[in-house]
Amino acid sequence: MTNFNLFFQQIATNRLSQWLHSLPAQLNDWQKNNLHGEFKHWQKTIDALPKTSNNNSQTDLLNSVKVGEKGDFSEGEYKRLENLLKKLKPWRKGPYHIHGLHIDTEWRSDFKWERLAEHISDLSGKYVLDIGCGSGYHLWRMRGAGAKFVVGIDPTQLFLMQFNAIQHFIQDNNVNLLPLGVEQLPELSAFDTVFSMGVLYHRRSPIDFLYQLKSQLVDGGELVLETLIVDGDENTVLVPGERYAKMRNVWFLPSSKAMCAWLERCGFKNIRVVNTDITAIEEQRKTPWIDTESLSDFLDPKDKSKTIEGYPAPQRAIFIANK
Repeated sequence: MTNFNLFFQQIATNRLSQWLHSLPAQLNDWQKNNLHGEFKHWQKTIDALPKTSNNNSQTDLLNSVKVGEKGDFSEGEYKRLENLLKKLKPWRKGPYHIHGLHIDTEWRSDFKWERLAEHISDLSGKYVLDIGCGSGYHLWRMRGAGAKFVVGIDPTQLFLMQFNAIQHFIQDNNVNLLPLGVEQLPELSAFDTVFSMGVLYHRRSPIDFLYQLKSQLVDGGELVLETLIVDGDENTVLVPGERYAKMRNVWFLPSSKAMCAWLERCGFKNIRVVNTDITAIEEQRKTPWIDTESLSDFLDPKDKSKTIEGYPAPQRAIFIANK
């Protein structure tokens, strides 16, 4: 069973202590009433992972998410490691390099990090929150960039177990993932930087979501938001039909100018668009670590500038703003 007691002990003595008023009860209820049917099997997989004594000199979170070398394990242990981690498929965000094993995830999340890293404020010594963090790839990169304490939230339980598998090897208690949705967060006003990447278009009320993000920041804190966009002016917002790129839960795709207007309406300052990029097949693709469809299946086979439903193909922008 996932144990959050160490996290509770840590935040009891730092600026997140107010979270203790609600968080233990939330996570206790989650463990009693909301565990996924496969959770026990996933936990057995993690418990079976080979033990290593982590040598910090072999961990690189600045340039990648890498721990150890292939020579740390025998060939048999290496194959066992690969077989165990493949039981946690699909692996969406990454890649990870675990004692020589390359977890070739669907998304090259390192590409996104490279696009935004030069534009964000220095994370050294910062408290950082990543909302909708998936399996936590970017949490490790934030830590590698110097963040003091990193918290990710994502309600998808498989992502939590994938994070725990990586944490098993890296062993850094200043990086944490909680199985929560943004609506379960109190107004903490405690984080220096809040990231939200690839989430806004899944929210039925994007304006409420922006206020939720804002409520987690200290005064002057920085929001880093990445989302799907469309071309157009400040009044352009695409509301797809039942599906967009085969995804059911896509609600609003604003233009960059509309997104900036939303942020301004919510009281953010110093709003800027730092990157716009068409999602490439090289960044999101099928690999042996997912066993599902990927971007090439979501686009019109005769016109890659359109989704299979006929909408503009995925285009993403990164916005930075301050509270």
